[in-house]
Amino acid sequence: MKNETRVNLIKQGAIWAFIVVELIFFSVAGEFLSVSDKAFMNFDNMLLLLKQSAPIGIIALGMTIVMINGNIDLSVGATFALAAIVLLDSMTWPFMEALGNWAIPLAWFFALTTGVVLGAINGLIVWKTGVDAFIVTLGSMLGFRGLVFMYNGEQPTSHLNWTLVDFAEAQFLGLHTATWFLLGAALLLWLLMTKTVHGRNAYAIGNNRDAAVNAGIRVGPHFLWNFMLIGFLAALSAVVFYSESGSVNPNDGMLYELWAITAVVLGGTKLSGGYGSIVSTLGGVIAIQLLRKGLGHIGADTETVNLVIGLILIAVLFLDRQLNRKGKEELRT
Repeated sequence: MKNETRVNLIKQGAIWAFIVVELIFFSVAGEFLSVSDKAFMNFDNMLLLLKQSAPIGIIALGMTIVMINGNIDLSVGATFALAAIVLLDSMTWPFMEALGNWAIPLAWFFALTTGVVLGAINGLIVWKTGVDAFIVTLGSMLGFRGLVFMYNGEQPTSHLNWTLVDFAEAQFLGLHTATWFLLGAALLLWLLMTKTVHGRNAYAIGNNRDAAVNAGIRVGPHFLWNFMLIGFLAALSAVVFYSESGSVNPNDGMLYELWAITAVVLGGTKLSGGYGSIVSTLGGVIAIQLLRKGLGHIGADTETVNLVIGLILIAVLFLDRQLNRKGKEELRT
């Protein structure tokens, strides 16, 4: 038990140690290679980084729970885009325009409901058919993206509401609205996973699905609720982001599922399920955003950023496998 606890502490602390290394490296490298006059660890720069982390971060938090279950959701990017279109387009409907700013909470409701419904579709198919979630959500990723293009062709959907913009750009205690949504979601999901039966069941199912069934856990409904949750969070991410931007293109959200999965894996969550941490995923999100921003700070192009993150992800997966193998060997001795 002590060996297992030590391995878990190493996993949870590793991502935050990596963030410290990133901050030091880019601060020092920026003195010689920076294409900007501003210091990398400028306070405003860090606040902006947290704000920019919110769209992927909110989705990654939901992906953590799904992956702890031993599942995955590849449709979150398409869900994100469709919820954004519903948010902005609904505000142009005649009865919504007649409501003025009172239409805003209703538009949020429509967008969030869209995410929940799409998540429920995934969850029901996984539950009732027994088909692997990877295959189910790969199909729904294509299907939902098709709905995005059918909704408004290849044209962007736009509606700029200045009350929404003011809300999205507001700051409280120095933090932007998007950052508060990210931190609030992280807190609520941490409580869900650490303080509730639902959270304990998620780990149990991910560790051994058959044993969970034998223990009386209703695995199918549990999957359904978690897919609905990640659908809600993908839609919430869209609400937070597009309240400020006011325009969504049909291709928006593409590859979001890969960025979210990368953040979750960097945070130490097992692809096979049974282990993961909301707090560590938050660290994974920040680490990725630091890499993207830091490499840009020293003049690296997008291709280099993707290459570096890909190599780091492979290294993390390799180290995770080695730690797990070593831990199992120690437990047997």
